[in-house]
Amino acid sequence: MKPQYLFLPLGIIAIAWLAFGIYQANSAPLPAGFPTPTDPDKIEIKQYPAYRAATYNYSGNLSEAGNQAFSSLFQHISNNNISMTAPVETRYPLSTLESNEKTGEATVSFLYRNTDIYPQEIADNITVEDIPAMTVVSLGLQGGYSYESYQQGVEKLKNWLLKNPSYQMVGQPRRLFYDGPYKPDATKRSEIQIPVTQ
Repeated sequence: MKPQYLFLPLGIIAIAWLAFGIYQANSAPLPAGFPTPTDPDKIEIKQYPAYRAATYNYSGNLSEAGNQAFSSLFQHISNNNISMTAPVETRYPLSTLESNEKTGEATVSFLYRNTDIYPQEIADNITVEDIPAMTVVSLGLQGGYSYESYQQGVEKLKNWLLKNPSYQMVGQPRRLFYDGPYKPDATKRSEIQIPVTQ
């Protein structure tokens, strides 16, 4: 058999696996009780229930936090047969609210579907934590996941809070990433949020 005919079935298999992976990612459910993503360019107040997360602690260039954490977090859910959910959460230092800081400590988390799930194996670089219910002010975004877009989004939320002084910041800013690398940047969805109290 000629080599080109051998590559044809291999290519079909690869495309099938890729399509299956994309389907799975598109079908990833939200954790139980989570609200749907905020529409692009909209700012709103949202309520989140308590949830459980597998968390990787990162220190360094904040734009690389998600990339550096992904392999360890994916290994964690694979080893424990835990289904993937969306979004992936990154919590940034409080100092990023006050300056254009690009380095520091962040946490990146895969969120469990519900709080009844607990893993059998936990690697040394992963922490399982229960996050209490919270209220946030949220900015919906559509587009690439650059750190600059996080910084711009934080500024918009800070301006909103200045105009709505009945809400006070009470926690670390975070970004929720809903789509994987297979999706074009122009269509990726995310939210930037600041926990608040009224």
